Amino acid sequence: MKKSYEIIRGLREDKDLRQRDIAEVIGTTQQHYSRCEQGECDLQTRAIIKLADFYDVSTDYLLGRTECQQGIDALNQSIVGAYTTGRLLTEVLSLNNIGRHAVIEYIGLQKLKEKIHETRE
Repeated sequence: MKKSYEIIRGLREDKDLRQRDIAEVIGTTQQHYSRCEQGECDLQTRAIIKLADFYDVSTDYLLGRTECQQGIDALNQSIVGAYTTGRLLTEVLSLNNIGRHAVIEYIGLQKLKEKIHETRE
């Protein structure tokens, strides 16, 4: 997994922002933020939360604890009716390995079906 300083640098560069821009978002100096991007110092908790909100990613993603960028809003997002992304994830994780593979296979088949349907239109 990537280090947190690599993640924050990558997110900033993907948005074509300057270090000064992000320093203003989190309420610090460009020099301090630059040191954070180089891995020389850590961001404070409040700065991590502000960055997560700014980039619309999870704090765990910023900290390098997961490759999943989506934050809590994505987990609470409705898929169908009251069935949320978080509920789906919980149910998939409750399956054994065979069941998880079956879900992944089904998703692949559904994507293929939609792709074929789109090309016919």
